[in-house]
Amino acid sequence: MQSDMMACTKCLCPTGDTSSSAGQSNFLGFPSFNIRDLLRPKEPQVSLNLRTMDGVNEVGEVMVSRLQIEEETLPDHKCLSLCDSFHTSIHDKENSPMMRAVLCSQVCKVYRFQTEDQRWLLVREQMSETPLSFSLPKQLLSLLIRCHTSRVQEVMELGDLSPHLDRLRHDVICHCNHLIGCYQETLADLNNLSASSSFKSSCSKSDRQLQFVPTNLHAQRMEVTEPDSTGGVWYEVITFGAPADHHQGFKHGGLKRLLSKHTHLRDSVVSYSQEESSRARELLANVAQLQPLIFGLAEELLSVSLEQNNTRLQPVLHCLTQQTKQFVHALKDELVKSALIASHDHSNLCENSTANQEGASTPGQQDAWQQEADYDEEEWDRAWANVGMSLNCIIAMGDRLLGKEEVTSSENQEPDHSQNTASWQEQLLPLVVTLRDCVREAELKARVAMAFVMMQAAAAMTVSEGTTNIVQRRHAAFSQALSALVCGFVLRLFSALQDQDFLQQLISAGLLVQFEALLSTYGEEVGMLEDMEVCVSDLSRVTFTIIEAKSEEPEDLLPTLRGEWVSLVVEVPLPPETFRSLPQEVRDGRLIRVHPVLFNIGINQQQSLAERFGDSSLQERVNQQSCERLRVYCNTLRDTLPVTAGVQSLSDLLSSLERCVETKKRKNVEVLWIAAAVCRSVRGVRLTSCKSAKDRTAMSVTLEQCVLLRERHTLCNTHFSTALHCMRRAGCRMENVQKNIGSRKFAFSGVQLLTFPKLYRPPEGSFG
Repeated sequence: MQSDMMACTKCLCPTGDTSSSAGQSNFLGFPSFNIRDLLRPKEPQVSLNLRTMDGVNEVGEVMVSRLQIEEETLPDHKCLSLCDSFHTSIHDKENSPMMRAVLCSQVCKVYRFQTEDQRWLLVREQMSETPLSFSLPKQLLSLLIRCHTSRVQEVMELGDLSPHLDRLRHDVICHCNHLIGCYQETLADLNNLSASSSFKSSCSKSDRQLQFVPTNLHAQRMEVTEPDSTGGVWYEVITFGAPADHHQGFKHGGLKRLLSKHTHLRDSVVSYSQEESSRARELLANVAQLQPLIFGLAEELLSVSLEQNNTRLQPVLHCLTQQTKQFVHALKDELVKSALIASHDHSNLCENSTANQEGASTPGQQDAWQQEADYDEEEWDRAWANVGMSLNCIIAMGDRLLGKEEVTSSENQEPDHSQNTASWQEQLLPLVVTLRDCVREAELKARVAMAFVMMQAAAAMTVSEGTTNIVQRRHAAFSQALSALVCGFVLRLFSALQDQDFLQQLISAGLLVQFEALLSTYGEEVGMLEDMEVCVSDLSRVTFTIIEAKSEEPEDLLPTLRGEWVSLVVEVPLPPETFRSLPQEVRDGRLIRVHPVLFNIGINQQQSLAERFGDSSLQERVNQQSCERLRVYCNTLRDTLPVTAGVQSLSDLLSSLERCVETKKRKNVEVLWIAAAVCRSVRGVRLTSCKSAKDRTAMSVTLEQCVLLRERHTLCNTHFSTALHCMRRAGCRMENVQKNIGSRKFAFSGVQLLTFPKLYRPPEGSFG
């Protein structure tokens, strides 16, 4: 439907009996209509064609009447006023530049449900695609290409290396170049797609060119307008297929298992952190900059010593002193010393290993290795100390020469031609040569040490990432999860721009992101859950920052990525006027941390097999770890913002969640319900997944919507099942099934549903 139209669907339930369940009726088909078609005509009824579930055949007619409130039909102008007012409010909020930038292809359904006090709730269900499904994966691919290209360039610039380090460099370059080629090909494929692409269907989840794109990603939103209320309350959940690499498949398991098998290979390189590698790069740059300056000033000092004017000698000597002191200060870094020793130890180990493989070594080789093994930190201390001592000699000589010149001029004596300027140069020359030699030796040792650090850090990163197949799997799953996360954050932010408490919460405690999964721990879905566990954990390295947009054009309001894989920053632009209304800390670019948690409960027939004959320990571990992380976040929130709404009620919810997680109960979906309640209490982002976000996800989000209506908006309990079945029969999730597989039936069989928890079973006629 068009975004500016409001559709209404009517389930064929027995009329006049509000206690009857929709599941007890025979669902023949469905009609759909535009609300204006019902409200504008003078006649209070409209005749609609009744179509089969696939929307192809007409099987009769159905008459729809205007809703009667308090046993009286509202006057025509009253209905029109209500509709126009509701429609205008939607346009004011939903058609803002920000919303238009991140949501598209909206499908809307409107319902009226009765409350406990016999009044009527107006419920608007909306499902939207988002251009972030494609724009963020393309940005991430570009960023990964830059990062790997930079790594190749960095190790190439290290110059001559030992044979072992040179082999490591070759491996790193081959690893990175393979990934660069694959990512460039994938990026080209995505760029060749239509610029308006925003949806990847469940049928395409294994396509190689769409490996980085989330499957069936939608923003599922519900607006509830209570009687006599002028505005609605929005509830949001992001739905998408479980972030996993379906293209590579799951024959050998998912990321968690593959990475654990790869762990033993990480011991083949010395471990240096990225911070140490960055420090080594900075130190190398400083030394490379200072050495030519020192050599140049030393040459200038010799040149000036030829002149009669001593006033020129002193500033050159001063500059030489300052630059050399900076050089020595840089060399005294403990990283240089430790890396130099590690480099020698590592070199000895490799040479011994090679000799052992080739046969017994000669006595001469053993003596050489012993000399290398005797290398210790004192040798490096002497290297930089020699630079300082040679500088002190030059300073002392310069002071003596300048002092003699001062004495000669003060006594008005004739100059002694035996002490002419040429002799100054002769006296300075051997000292300058010594300084050069000491600087060259220290610079060479420092370069070897820092090259070792940078090469080992690059190799360690490459090895820790795993094979290129593992890396691609990890990046692809992460890309899918990232797109969903950013969509959820943006919508959450847009809905709370006037909420100062929430903005302060983002700054102080960060953002809670709760992933709900309905995957089984049997068969291929185990691999999907293993992929999902790793990529959700990887999201903790993501931070958000809010920036001022250049304009209100949609392309200027889309989030952008910067940084590196290990520290990714998502920039969320806001229109200038909106941005200026934010707290100063937010405007200053304060980074917002992400705290992701994942809870999984399998609900289908395969989970029944896993619980009876297989292993559900993966699910238990994931839930237990997430429960602990969730408590840590809530404690942080309580400590930093004790007055935040909902914080005081968290203790009981967390205790209930912990009990549910520890309880050995099959298909304990209460874990999901309580985790969702905690997330909403702390105003976090909710995301729901199953294999393709089409069937089980539909059962979850419709159940969540109806529970919210009952618990927060007093939906009449006797109408709960009717509302639930109505949303499942003819709501947005049925449209989702249609757009994914071209059929208006959930992919369940009657036998399968017998193993589902009762509240996750669709009504008769909506599956098959």
